[in-house]
Amino acid sequence: MKGDLPGRDRALRITGGAQLAGDICVSGSKNAALPEMAAALLTSEPLTLHNMPRVTDITVMGDIVRELGGQSEGEGTVVLNAGAALRSDVPDELGRRMRATIVLLGALLARFGRARVPRPGGDDIGARRFEQHLRGLRQMGAHITETNDEIVATADELHGDRIVFDLPTVTGTENILLAAVKAHGRTEIFNAAREPHVQDLCGLLVKMGAHIEGIGTERLIVDGTQELGGAEHTVVADYLEAGTYAIAAAAAGGNLRIECSRPQDLELLLLKLEQAGAHVEAGDGWFRVGRETRTPIQPIDMSTWTFPGFPTDLQAQYMALMTKADGESVISEYVHENRFQHVRELAKMGAEVTVEGRLHAIVHGPCRLRGTEVTIPDIRSGAALVIAALCAEGDSLLRNAWHVERGYEDMVGKLASAGARIKTVSVDLETSGGHRTYE
Repeated sequence: MKGDLPGRDRALRITGGAQLAGDICVSGSKNAALPEMAAALLTSEPLTLHNMPRVTDITVMGDIVRELGGQSEGEGTVVLNAGAALRSDVPDELGRRMRATIVLLGALLARFGRARVPRPGGDDIGARRFEQHLRGLRQMGAHITETNDEIVATADELHGDRIVFDLPTVTGTENILLAAVKAHGRTEIFNAAREPHVQDLCGLLVKMGAHIEGIGTERLIVDGTQELGGAEHTVVADYLEAGTYAIAAAAAGGNLRIECSRPQDLELLLLKLEQAGAHVEAGDGWFRVGRETRTPIQPIDMSTWTFPGFPTDLQAQYMALMTKADGESVISEYVHENRFQHVRELAKMGAEVTVEGRLHAIVHGPCRLRGTEVTIPDIRSGAALVIAALCAEGDSLLRNAWHVERGYEDMVGKLASAGARIKTVSVDLETSGGHRTYE
C-alpha cells in the first residue's frame, strides 16, 4: 500500500536503544513465491501454495493472474487455477509495480506461444539486465521485440537449446526454466543461479511433472514435456528475512532465536556475524544470534556475490551493522551497480560512509547514530534503516514504509514481539521535518 488515507503516507516510528530477545518465525520467501505463482500459468489444473508471505508483491501477482483470466484465492495458503486463462498480455499498471513481472514472459510463452509484458518496475537498484533472458528465449525459438515500454514475444514452438549465462541471473534462470519445462527437447542451462528460491521453484516444477536434473548446481538439464499438472507445495522460508533479523540482533544486541529457517542458507552471513563479535548457534531449522552490548562490533569487510556468496539483498543491512563497528570496513557490491541508495539516508542519522565509484563503500565506524526523519528508497534499504533506527539515540521516522511491506511480512509486529520499540503511523505527505503523525 502506498498510503492508507488520501494525502497521508505510512511510516515507521522507532525509538532506539532496545535490545532484541525472544523468538521470530520467518515467513515464506517472496522471491520463491512470485515465480511459483507464475508457474500456475503452465497448467490448467489447480496449484496450491502453502506458507505464502502476506506482502503486497504477492497481492499484485495474484491480481495479474486474475487479469489474465485465471483465479488466485486466499492468503497464507493460495490456490491458483489458470485453466480459464486466455490473455497473455500483462496489464501495465500492475506489471510495473515489481521486477518479478519479467518471469511471466517464459511462463506465458510456454502456455500460449505469445507474451507481452511491460518493462518491469520495482526497486531502483540499477539496470535490469534482461538481455540474458531474451537471448536465451530467442535461442529457444522465440521472436522478441522490445520498446522502451514493453517486451513482446511470440513462438510457434519452443525448443530446447544450450543456454549459457555470462553471469548467474536469478530471474533469468527462472524465466528459462519456466519456458524449458514445456519446450520440445532438452534445454541445458549453464552458469545457472543456485539461490534457495531457484531450487524451490525447481522442486515445485518437478512436482508438476517437469523433468529437471542438477537442481542446486550451476548446470540445469531440463527435458521438456507437453503436459504439466497441478501440485501442492510449501514455499521455502525467506532466508533474506532471516538474515535481516540476524543482523538486527547483532547490531542492537540481545539474544534472538530465528525459527522456521534453514541456517545452511546463510552460512557466509553467520560467519561474518561471528567474526564481527556476535554469538551464533544453529540447529535444525533454527539459529540464534546474540551479542552483549559491552562486546564491541568488529569491522569485517564484505563483498556481495551470487549464492552461495554474500547476498546482495543483505548488503544494506550489513552496512547498518558496520556503522557501529570499531573501525573502518569496506563493503563491495558486485551484483547491482546502484545499490548504495541507503547511504544518503544513513548519513542523515550520523553514519559516515564514503562511496568510491559504483562498487565500493567505506564505513568509518563507530558512528553515533541519532534518530531523525528519513525516506525509504527500496525494500532492503528500508530494512537497513530499521536496523540503524534500532541502534540510534532517540526517535526516528521512516517514511515510505510501503517499501518494507512489499518484502517483509509484519516486520513491525515481529520486531515489537522481540522488544523493539517500533510501530506504524500515518504522516501527512505534504509535510516534512515538522510532520504530523496519526497513530
